[in-house]
Amino acid sequence: MAESHDYLVDYLKEKGYPEVRKTRHEYLSYYGLDQSSVCILVSGVVKASVTLREGNEFNIVYIQGPSPVSLLRDEVSCQAKSPFSVRVESSEAVCMMVPRVTFWRYVNEDPKLLTYVKDYYRNSLEDSLHRMRYLTMNGKIGAVGGLLFDLNSRYGVACEDGSMISLDVTNEDIAQFCGISSRNSVNRILRGFREKGVISTQGHDAHIVIHDPKYLERYVMD
Repeated sequence: MAESHDYLVDYLKEKGYPEVRKTRHEYLSYYGLDQSSVCILVSGVVKASVTLREGNEFNIVYIQGPSPVSLLRDEVSCQAKSPFSVRVESSEAVCMMVPRVTFWRYVNEDPKLLTYVKDYYRNSLEDSLHRMRYLTMNGKIGAVGGLLFDLNSRYGVACEDGSMISLDVTNEDIAQFCGISSRNSVNRILRGFREKGVISTQGHDAHIVIHDPKYLERYVMD
C-alpha cells in the first residue's frame, strides 16, 4: 500500500498541485461544512473527529501521511459536506488539495489509481471494524488498553525501556476516542496500567511509554 500512496502523491505532483503546509492544531476541514476539495495528506499526522449534537467531540482515527484524508461522498458533486473535522497533530503536516470532480476524473482515467481507491476503501473498512471491536466490546479498561496498543503499533518509537508513542495524546483525547465521558475515568485506568508497570510517561510533554505491549495486546485479540 505504501508504494500506491507514493504513486498517488507523485501523480498529483506531476499534475502541478502544490504542497500546502499546516502547523500543529491547524484544521484542514470542519465537520458538516461544505468542502470543495479532496485532501491528500503527504506527510504528518492528523486526527479526524466529529462533534455530537450535545457539543461533545468524538475522535475517530489518527491518519498518517501519505494517505487521503477522506474519499467519502459521491464523485460528481463540486462540493460535499465534510464527514468529520480534521486537525493536525504532528508539528507540521503537508497536504495537497484537489478539486473533487477533477480528482475522481483522474481516478476513473487511471486504472492504477482506481485500484488504489478500491484498496483504500477496503483497508479503511477493515481498520474501522478492528477499532470498533476493541472500543465497544471490552469495557472502558479494554477500550483504553486497545487504543494504547493500536497507537503504539502505529506511532511507537523505540526507547530505552520499551517504546514511546510519538504523538501528544492527552487524557481528553483518549476519553474522546473511547467514548468515555469523564477524564477522571481515564486517569484511573491509566494509573492502574502504571501501577502494573505496563506504561509510564516521559518528557515535559508526558508522552506515553509502553513497557509491556503483550499485556495490552489481549484487548485487541480476535
